[in-house]
Amino acid sequence: MSVATASGPLSPLVHLIDDDEAVRAGLSLLIGTVGLRVQTWSDPQAFLAEFDRHSIGAIVMDVRMPGVSGLTVLDTLMAQGVDQPVIMLTGHGTVEMCRRAFKSGAAEFLEKPVDDEVLIEALQSAVRQHVRSRERLSADRQARERYAQLSQREREVLGLIVAGLTNKEIGRALTLSPRTVETHRANLFAKLEAPSLAQLIRRYGSLVEGDDTA
Repeated sequence: MSVATASGPLSPLVHLIDDDEAVRAGLSLLIGTVGLRVQTWSDPQAFLAEFDRHSIGAIVMDVRMPGVSGLTVLDTLMAQGVDQPVIMLTGHGTVEMCRRAFKSGAAEFLEKPVDDEVLIEALQSAVRQHVRSRERLSADRQARERYAQLSQREREVLGLIVAGLTNKEIGRALTLSPRTVETHRANLFAKLEAPSLAQLIRRYGSLVEGDDTA
């Protein structure tokens, strides 16, 4: 196992699993030309045991390997909830193998000898997909953490804001004065760090709908 780090420690990381040393060397050089780090693995079992599941990037894996097949590794990754996109490579592809790979969650299925431009395009697309996915997860986590800071009354006010009620209507519904509604509204906007009503509804509407205590 080795890691190519010339492009810097913060760049996306591609895990390359193939039992053929020449293939690993050639693909590592290719992938490195577009600024992606590469960590190579000759043993899929070692990869499953040791690879960094928190890294941003993608996985490139041969289908046919001694000991355990790439499709079995793919099934294991999906069962473990690993979110890095997986690109499968094979020198002996069949329609059934391709179908099974996609059904198991592969992002792409390419035949060897793989076209350099096709692989790079697939990798860059997979990495962009993973970055967007992680950004959404991070934003969702931050939204839940901010929502948890709201008081019960603030959650009630937020729920009515999301439902489209005006301040006066909220005051009547909750038996609150307009000034009190304004105070709760200002507090929840500050706690949720929402710059506008539209942002508030987009980020927190689903949390309000799923909150049985609001």
